[in-house]
Amino acid sequence: MSAGSAPKIDTVRGDITRLEIDAIVNAANTTLLGGGGVDGAIHRAAGPKLLEECRTLGGCRPGEAKITGGYHLPARFVIHTVGPVWSGGKRGEPQILANCYRNSLQLAVKNEIATIAFPAISCGAYRYPVQEAARIAVNVTRNFLATSPSIGQVMFVAATDEILAAYQELL
Repeated sequence: MSAGSAPKIDTVRGDITRLEIDAIVNAANTTLLGGGGVDGAIHRAAGPKLLEECRTLGGCRPGEAKITGGYHLPARFVIHTVGPVWSGGKRGEPQILANCYRNSLQLAVKNEIATIAFPAISCGAYRYPVQEAARIAVNVTRNFLATSPSIGQVMFVAATDEILAAYQELL
């Protein structure tokens, strides 16, 4: 990246497992041992070595993030983060979701990752309202990038048109 150029934030509709990027973020469950949605798709695409490495990590608490290799994915790394299950917003869900993005970005910087893609964390089976989740994702990412120039590109990957529209409205 040239001096003074701002990190780029984009949104795209598509399959996060197909991106040729430094790291993709997995909306994981606390076991890190695979599941449905994005989590299951990432585990299937990466192959059995991902599960093998995840077994050594001791799980992950909501809001935290852990990193593994990408194995058979085009991405070199997978950053696993556990989003909150939506239960009305009064149990710290916004703070936990913000921590998912912040901690994932911190791991990216620590591991010299310049390009990273996020799914809409907690917006599937965990039922987080899409508009609110997108607002948190974009705000945390913009604030983080303002003080961390080592990340050159962040992509928000939408699985549905509704999610894509929510991000496009904010970007």
